[in-house]
Amino acid sequence: MLSAATTIRPAEAAHAAPVSAVDVCAFRQAMGSFPTGVTVVTVTSDDGSMHGITVNSFSSVSLDPMLVLVCLNEASRAVGLIERAGAFVVNVLSAGQQDVSRWFANQYRPAGSTMFDGVPFEPGATGCPVLVDAAASFECRLRQSHRAGDHLIVLGEVVALVHRPQLEPLIFHAGSYRSLEHEPPVGRVQHRASALYGNPTRRLSLLDGGAH
Repeated sequence: MLSAATTIRPAEAAHAAPVSAVDVCAFRQAMGSFPTGVTVVTVTSDDGSMHGITVNSFSSVSLDPMLVLVCLNEASRAVGLIERAGAFVVNVLSAGQQDVSRWFANQYRPAGSTMFDGVPFEPGATGCPVLVDAAASFECRLRQSHRAGDHLIVLGEVVALVHRPQLEPLIFHAGSYRSLEHEPPVGRVQHRASALYGNPTRRLSLLDGGAH
């Protein structure tokens, strides 16, 4: 007789698999059940050329100091560029930027600054491209990087940001783009910092005269 800790419900039995039997395809499909936002990580190299790549593995890490992380494939050209530049921007795409997401995920896009042709941007405080129509952009100084399996965990300290709360974020779920339903938020917590966003496109700079 199975104990309570090992009981498998009939409805779940057909989908349960021991860890040793899980392959990459099954792992990717299961991870697809977790909805995420979509970002484009941008960087400017020493010679002034720019690079961007679509990434949906992004998270906040700390408030003091303000840290975020992104995970990049170790084979990505962005890895070396970010490590050499010491800075990057995480642009959180808005609902109308599906084409931007697809473009920066296209392995056949041109190299260098040409890949930004037709994509509105402006140089940020770090010199890296800030996408004009993004829902939010986090300008970061590279804090640390850690290799984990076939990816690099890139930790950045936020030195400036842009927030456009009037724009809905682009959502990615189960291999498809989605958008939020137009319903009023329930139980939303009001933080004191929200007063900073009175101007919906205001840039908040955390640079303190070069201390970073």
